[in-house]
Amino acid sequence: MTVQDLFSLDGKVALVTGGGRGIGHTIAAAYLEAGAHVVITGRRKEYLDAAVAAFTDRGLECLAVVADVTQPAGVTHSVAQALDRYGAIDILVNNAGQTWGQATENLPLERWQAVLDVNLTGLFLMAQAVGRHMLARGQGGRIINIASIAGLTAGEPKAAKTIAYNTSKAGVIAFTRTLAREWGRHQVLVNAIAPGWFPTRMAAATIHAHRERLEDRTALGRLGQLDELKGVAIFLAAPASSYITGQTIVVDGGLTL
Repeated sequence: MTVQDLFSLDGKVALVTGGGRGIGHTIAAAYLEAGAHVVITGRRKEYLDAAVAAFTDRGLECLAVVADVTQPAGVTHSVAQALDRYGAIDILVNNAGQTWGQATENLPLERWQAVLDVNLTGLFLMAQAVGRHMLARGQGGRIINIASIAGLTAGEPKAAKTIAYNTSKAGVIAFTRTLAREWGRHQVLVNAIAPGWFPTRMAAATIHAHRERLEDRTALGRLGQLDELKGVAIFLAAPASSYITGQTIVVDGGLTL
């Protein structure tokens, strides 16, 4: 197998949740550029439409499905649409996420629950639904969960108090390891990416208020650019990572050092 083959996704089918913007949009673009068919999902039709239009302008075809990952019906609909269009799902990227910043002692239960519903329950529902297809098909597959360095550290309490988000991302890492062990013999590889600080809508307010502090804590002295996530996303989906499962790859410019 040539190096080009090792990193090719030609003909593969990828489903990316939260693919209308930010990290999900970046990963969807990377997969399209690597030759994959891509389905993106999200709750906001306007974000999905804008993403599809941007891809179309570049000559790339992408299917968008409006769906909420916390709702079993929405998950079933997403998977059905992908299978109806392309006949299979080879790669699942669980990217849809939510956060809320508030001191723990004042955090309302409904806010805690909302974050966990998207970041953990939605991830479980999507992995279960796509995993059933992968297991039944018998050709293996790749599941890539988007975690965060907040799941490995105490986060940035001086910048943002996000106990629900941090807890959920630690759960994503544990989920990844557990599912990798359970489905490994079926050649379904399950890994996670833990980004540091990148210019997303979710992180924008914290970056604006604390950019200098965040950059000072990073070994490279700068924050990440979204395109710097493309390589690891392709690696974990491509043949090059065929003997890697249960791992969390940190992409943070050395912040957690």
